[in-house]
Amino acid sequence: MIKTIDSSTVPKKLELVHSGEDYFSRLEAIIQQAKFEIHLQMYLFENDTTGKRILTALKEAALRKVEIYVLLDGLGSLSFPAEVIKELKYSGIHIRFFAPLFSTYTFYLGRRLHRKVLVADAKVALVGGINIADKYRGSVTKKPWLDYAVQINGEIAKPLQQLCHDIYFKKRHFQNKKIKSAFQYQQDTSVRILQNDWLKGKNEICDSYIKSIRHAKKEIIIVGSYFLPGIRIIRALKKASKNKVTIKLILSGKSDLPMTRRATCFLYGKLLHYNIELYEWNQSILHGKAAVIDGKWSTIGSFNLNNLSSYGSLEMNVEIQSISFSARFQTHLNEVIEQCQNITPESLKTKTTVLMKFIYLVSYGITRIVELIVTYTPYKRFYN
Repeated sequence: MIKTIDSSTVPKKLELVHSGEDYFSRLEAIIQQAKFEIHLQMYLFENDTTGKRILTALKEAALRKVEIYVLLDGLGSLSFPAEVIKELKYSGIHIRFFAPLFSTYTFYLGRRLHRKVLVADAKVALVGGINIADKYRGSVTKKPWLDYAVQINGEIAKPLQQLCHDIYFKKRHFQNKKIKSAFQYQQDTSVRILQNDWLKGKNEICDSYIKSIRHAKKEIIIVGSYFLPGIRIIRALKKASKNKVTIKLILSGKSDLPMTRRATCFLYGKLLHYNIELYEWNQSILHGKAAVIDGKWSTIGSFNLNNLSSYGSLEMNVEIQSISFSARFQTHLNEVIEQCQNITPESLKTKTTVLMKFIYLVSYGITRIVELIVTYTPYKRFYN
């Protein structure tokens, strides 16, 4: 069993949050303790047991006269029931969908709201990759999907809440708005909120990954749920490998998107050729998007290392410059690695038949074409 980080040893203003009950108990508690205003922005919100639990907390907050704004992605939350929307609005909760799949003039796939954010009273926030659904919470008999978030308390929540407000109300100035400040929590810990929305010129997460990988000295650990990086990331990893940096990738052994996983497998030979260590997580679905570099730089959020996140979606990560936080997160990820299947050149050769190589190639080609189409449609629509 994977050990969780002892929160008593981590600054209270900054805590790593795990998928499962850890995340949802925090989410519920923040909603229950809110007094003035809540912003919840999610890609996927399912009306299952976990979703109903959070909906109940939101309705109770609305009864306390808390202003609540819920923004869901038009594709990710396409199945969100119309009757529940009516109930929420009747309760006084403001809810709308970002980029509905069908509009009055087009069928629209691109530019999704992929970030997962909760902010309350401009004082506390949860930012990560965890959606609201039973599969992220798990059960007595089933492990939750492996994913992470960060709870941050304090002044950093104020500009984040303003940003969520501007997005909800479609304020034009939010398009280029960035949270530029690095908030200092203690002597060795600073935190930044990073965004990616390539259409609006925000490439902060992608650029931060590339810069940190290029400047790595000792070790890189990446959790990559849908790992299909573009050429810039591949080149940065190749350079780090040439500089004798140890690189460990935690990848999906099981995936909710089998074709994407097979497309990733197509890259295994190249990655192993660069002396990159590959580890497949098979205990549950891997959905995490995180990294630790040199035991001092960490990033956790919604950003996948693929072109959809780089060029198609609105993403948000927390970047943490902290030796204490990163060391503890690195320890946890090494515990995850101990439970993974190590993919070596020998094992890859043994289990990969000619047919499987062909399937991986076809999957890679189809996935890249789909990425191209989906990332192109937002720009066509935007410029029209």
